[in-house]
Amino acid sequence: MKMPFSVTSGCTQVSQGVFSSIAPETTRCPDRDLGKLLERITESLRQIFQTQNEVLILPGGEAGALEGAVVNFFSPQDKVVFGIMGESGNQGAEIAERFGLQVLRLGSERGEVITAQDVELLLRSEAGKDIKGVFITHNEISTGVVTDVEKLGEVCRKYHVLFLVDAINSLGVIDLKIDEWGVDVAVASLKNLITPDPCLSLFSANDKAWKYNAKARCPRYYWDLARARKYFHHLTPENLHIPVELLYHLDEALQIIKKEGLESILAYYRKLSQMLRRGIEALGLELLVKDEYIASPSVTVIKVPEEVEAEKIVSFSKKEGIAITGGDREPSGKIVRVEHSGYCAFDIANTIATLGRAFQAQEVAVSLGKGLSRAWEVYDNG
Repeated sequence: MKMPFSVTSGCTQVSQGVFSSIAPETTRCPDRDLGKLLERITESLRQIFQTQNEVLILPGGEAGALEGAVVNFFSPQDKVVFGIMGESGNQGAEIAERFGLQVLRLGSERGEVITAQDVELLLRSEAGKDIKGVFITHNEISTGVVTDVEKLGEVCRKYHVLFLVDAINSLGVIDLKIDEWGVDVAVASLKNLITPDPCLSLFSANDKAWKYNAKARCPRYYWDLARARKYFHHLTPENLHIPVELLYHLDEALQIIKKEGLESILAYYRKLSQMLRRGIEALGLELLVKDEYIASPSVTVIKVPEEVEAEKIVSFSKKEGIAITGGDREPSGKIVRVEHSGYCAFDIANTIATLGRAFQAQEVAVSLGKGLSRAWEVYDNG
């Protein structure tokens, strides 16, 4: 049985150079080398975040990163808006409720986004009084939409509330100008930075955010960013809280991104997205997100006809060597998702062909020839 090529939501293709970047002797890192390594990594991360802020690195997964963003800048009973466009936003809101925050869920229709106008209407309303912050997911991979962080930042500055962005699924695949767009706090992970282990959390916070941090009273220990900030630049191999091999992997990945150029990488992801989206449409299938302006360049969501079970499409594709995913929670049986981020060594055309055959097996009429032809047309002319 051949191993499936993973294009699942949440998985990233990794370059061989990153895999080979760690040698046995590098696990014994001298003090001077560790300092240079951390300095090089944080400077590279600032360039990707497009910020002059410090970037802090802590071990931990995506849920932990969201928890860190919540507990470091708010207190119990603080009123905070969470944009809910899918499961990422919902997870952040649930974490905030566990810590006693007053959560205002601002929702959108599936496949749509929270807009600056939506946020402003809430902030101007009676319910919007005393709101301390707005927490928005940049790239919602459960539905395949991207929010306009720049316009949302303008509104948050206008109403003097803290603006927090979940960039876990966007950093490295979608343009994110932290300083220029007025993002006070950004939280991210390594999942789109072509590293084999995404379990490092990244935090960027500006001066305004650190003032909030000084007043925040949510309990925290492991995710205490002020504490991490104090000790981060005084780390030695003896007290290093991050596996050193992960730092070497990350450093190699960041050097690859620097060599290729962030703009070139982002443009390539957009090209792959257009190739897949146009190919899927030419097959005769329906995309969940119609508006190109809000369509994610890292994940494409395809509607499944009523008479077809999404799990059967996923299962067929896996047997053919292409691993895709269904939906998170509702409507889990009505969509399938294809991830197209990372090192991008996968075959978009093969994915389109496999999906076409999977739907054909469920007696859905598709045009394989048109789908493949349209995809390659986009790639050649993109």
